Amino acid sequence: MINSTQFTSILLAGYRDIGQLKYLYFLIVTVLYISILFSNTLLIVVICTERSLHKPMYLFLCSLFVNDVYGSTALYPAIMINLLSDDHSVSTVYCYIQIFCIYSYASIEFGNVAVMSYDRYLAICYPLQYNMLMTHKTVCISVCVIWLYTLVHISLHVFLTVRLQLCGIVIDNMFCDNYLVVKLACSASDAAVNNIYGLTDYCLLVGVTLFTIFFCYTAILNICLKSSIATRKKALSTCTPHLASLLNFSFGCFLTVLQSRFDKP
Repeated sequence: MINSTQFTSILLAGYRDIGQLKYLYFLIVTVLYISILFSNTLLIVVICTERSLHKPMYLFLCSLFVNDVYGSTALYPAIMINLLSDDHSVSTVYCYIQIFCIYSYASIEFGNVAVMSYDRYLAICYPLQYNMLMTHKTVCISVCVIWLYTLVHISLHVFLTVRLQLCGIVIDNMFCDNYLVVKLACSASDAAVNNIYGLTDYCLLVGVTLFTIFFCYTAILNICLKSSIATRKKALSTCTPHLASLLNFSFGCFLTVLQSRFDKP
């Protein structure tokens, strides 16, 4: 079998020859990336400097904004470079680093939205005990646990992929995807370990997240149905942005996973 160390690069076949349109796409991606950086950095600075915003919900949002900067930096600069380059290959080391960053970004995002739903649950269902239950210490511990746990279990993902012996260097995508790299493995049994671990971890992550969100919002809905119209409006205005961001992110992740799981004609 061919050892993976013989390959120093991975070819991203998701890029096509689009002629002069590549400059337009480069401009669009650049503007999008700068907008994400600027808006998230501005919000982080505002939350950190404005003492009146040093509340649990805003601190969770700050973690979310930091993660958005982290995730977008792992993805967009590489796409910008490859759009202008005639060589769409990346080093295997960079490929594994990008896998780590993108997957950890997604995992941290899911963890953040789950904890934010629990925060809304406490604020609406237990308003009198909220300040005692959701302290700054609790927020810091929750955020640290989410980030540290993610970095550890995604490191295991990458380790399982790095150990594989690869028999190919071409993946049909615009960025390094763990599943597509695993498909290049020479040994089906070795790849099966990665697939089983990845599927189990993915189901556990999504299952725990969805269960937490479902439980919290079911309790919130139950409280709202028994409360006044003013209370319902306040709860709705508080939860709508969180639900919108959750649905948007979940739908994007679902499409990305679905796309990578099916071979293109």
